[in-house]
Amino acid sequence: MNHNRCEPVSSFVERATSPALLEPSFQVMNIIGRDDLAHVYIADFGRDKIIEFVESLQPPIPREEKWVLIISTSFGCPVKCIMCDAGNDYKGKLSTSQIIAQIDYLVLNRYPDSNVPAKKFKIQFARMGEPALNLNVLDVLHKIHRRYDAPGIMPCISTIGPSGAEQFFEDLLAVKNDKYSGGKFQLQFSVHSTDANARDMLMPFPKWSLCMISEYGKRFYQTGDRKITLNFALAQGIPLDPQVMGEIFSPDNFMIKITPVNPTFNAIEKGLQTYILPTDIDRQYEIIDQLKKQGFETLISIGENEENLIGSNCGQYITGYQKMKKIIPDSYTYIEKSRQ
Repeated sequence: MNHNRCEPVSSFVERATSPALLEPSFQVMNIIGRDDLAHVYIADFGRDKIIEFVESLQPPIPREEKWVLIISTSFGCPVKCIMCDAGNDYKGKLSTSQIIAQIDYLVLNRYPDSNVPAKKFKIQFARMGEPALNLNVLDVLHKIHRRYDAPGIMPCISTIGPSGAEQFFEDLLAVKNDKYSGGKFQLQFSVHSTDANARDMLMPFPKWSLCMISEYGKRFYQTGDRKITLNFALAQGIPLDPQVMGEIFSPDNFMIKITPVNPTFNAIEKGLQTYILPTDIDRQYEIIDQLKKQGFETLISIGENEENLIGSNCGQYITGYQKMKKIIPDSYTYIEKSRQ
């Protein structure tokens, strides 16, 4: 940070300080992963309230180009998506300072002066918890706007669109327009299927219909914004109808992302097999062609397989895996190595 630059005193007050000053009980208990790919941080806030948060890269892109933080918003998750391991032990919402403590820890560890040079500094509220069920997330979005000297900052809310969270989404639209317009914000809805019954099976929690997501998206998206992402962690046998997508959603406002179902304990127990094969990155899928014919920008997003071994991918939860005391092939192997 250039301290010789004229800057209002109030902005210095908002700069990051030691997370220990924010949350005296905050203690990182374990760090698992690789510096050139991803780390999972396991932290304790006391009284057996454990969270995980992640920093990751996208090889071969260097950290100065893109740095991703994946932050928790609750202790466990009440939604209990059946492909996710984080929903088995819900113990409540994180406070504003508990959420910020995760971000501060990662930022100050890399950049003690709070100057984050990454051209894309993505802070994704997606590790543990449904962010739309925690109003403190909105407070965090207000605070981190000037907390770091980070011109590339881009918050990302990943949500199922829970019923009853309408005020959260109204306030989210306002904070996006006020502080993160012009492509500085990413909103992603976890959809997973175009069939209502399948969606209820995959995400057993009251949530918006596809039509409600579409109507909100029309108001949320403005010229210059990033398109709203509709995410499908697509399992074999789960319906995704391109014609239904074309009838409900506008390609002008929405894009589609297809990802594998990651190897989690719950996905294996429920018999979910991934439709997208992460080991066959060159494979052509007819469903992608059909979605593109509907006019959608469509991408297959396959992370590094090593992230499954670390336990940093979506739906993975190392703390839960440790409690289950079962081995999953090609998943969570780094924590096993750390015990040896």
